[in-house]
Amino acid sequence: MTTIGGLIFALVCVFGSYLLSGGSMEPLIEALPFEFLTIGGAAIGTFVMSNSMHDIKHVMHGFSKVMKGAAYKKQDYLDLLCLLYYFVRLASTKGTMALEPHIEKPADSPAFAKFPRLLANHHISDMICDYLRLVGMNADDPNQIEDIFGRELKKTLHEELHSAHAIQAIADALPALGIVAAVLGVIKTMSHINEPPAVLGAMIGGALVGTFLGILLAYGIAGPIASRLKGVVEEESKYFDVVRAVIVTHLNGNAPSVSAESGRKMVPNQFMPSFAEVEQATQALQI
Repeated sequence: MTTIGGLIFALVCVFGSYLLSGGSMEPLIEALPFEFLTIGGAAIGTFVMSNSMHDIKHVMHGFSKVMKGAAYKKQDYLDLLCLLYYFVRLASTKGTMALEPHIEKPADSPAFAKFPRLLANHHISDMICDYLRLVGMNADDPNQIEDIFGRELKKTLHEELHSAHAIQAIADALPALGIVAAVLGVIKTMSHINEPPAVLGAMIGGALVGTFLGILLAYGIAGPIASRLKGVVEEESKYFDVVRAVIVTHLNGNAPSVSAESGRKMVPNQFMPSFAEVEQATQALQI
């Protein structure tokens, strides 16, 4: 909602100041459809040329993230910490083989059943199962696991950030596309050089709308959207860092409560549960 509110506020300020200073909307209204078709069509065309179909769909999905914000809130982090605490406690007390029923068939696991949102999130549930499976395969070198984990998270973050980079590339191109539209308008004006000054003035004004529109779309809409999407993706990546922190800390021989605390420290500050909240939630966990 803040994205939409900020956009409306920006547009009101831009066009409001223009009207208050004595500007007329008539030249803008007349030229806007044609300039928008030139600039918007060129932007869409270059976007399609520079991205695969998978990337295009990914960008479309990214717009929903811009509107909704990060998917993970305080309760999601608390649930994740509780589930991971249960697994590392189970591995510490009964051995890694006790994890097998949970990680081989998560849908039938009573632990995952306690946290249906985690089970429904196949990315996070698969990640937990994969790395706990590695632990069960005697891959218990914490440095090795952390290295593998780090490379996967880096790869995932790079892929998720592609949408933001693609939108930013369009934002960078929009001012130049606005100039293209303006130049076409000037060419049209020059072909009517024998018209009266009033007509030529209106045509030049229409041409300048292209420059105005390209800059406004770039720095007032596309650029902020790309920046917002980048922030959301980076914030959501912390959710997976929690899994890495807990499992690596466990492999270093620490107690389950210490492993959970290590994961808690990776939670963004605005969503970080307190030490007491995590302790209370893990103690109340009955599976």
